[in-house]
Amino acid sequence: MILAELFFCFFQIGLFSIGGGYVAIPLIRYQTVMLHGWLTESQFMDLATIAEMTPGPIAINGATFVGFRVAGGAGAIAATLGCIFPSLIIVSVLALIYRRWSSLPMLQSILASLRPAVVALIAAAGINMLLTVAFGSSDTFSFSAIQWPGLFLFAAAFVVLRRFRPNPILVMVLCGLGGLFLELAGVL
Repeated sequence: MILAELFFCFFQIGLFSIGGGYVAIPLIRYQTVMLHGWLTESQFMDLATIAEMTPGPIAINGATFVGFRVAGGAGAIAATLGCIFPSLIIVSVLALIYRRWSSLPMLQSILASLRPAVVALIAAAGINMLLTVAFGSSDTFSFSAIQWPGLFLFAAAFVVLRRFRPNPILVMVLCGLGGLFLELAGVL
């Protein structure tokens, strides 16, 4: 039963994550944390971090991670297949449609109208992650609840990425080392 739940949970995520992996993050959070309770908010943040750092699409990495965590290897396979199955069907059908009618203004209008929704989903995921970094898993948004070390690492990474445009992997490694240092120093 749990394998079917994992498959259909990630089938929905795969079906509605139009626009790429970052769009899937709020969908994965809703399904795994809020609806099914398979992960805590903190575990979800770990999932998002691992899914982003590992090679491959975020949604598929997330599906594999959650599936393995919930039901072992069979769960990882069920969740991953559920995540990729809608894309396999949809992309095949869309490729046929686009190949045949790509020059139609109506099709161009439909594609253009999806862009704002995709941007909103990505922004929502980013804001949710920022709030988790700044306030932890607490629902209290007060000055005293701010987790300054995490917020400092976020701000430093943001400034470095925007101003100097280094390799993002280097910034992730440095933030990871910074977090390790802060943990060992007893700050986190």
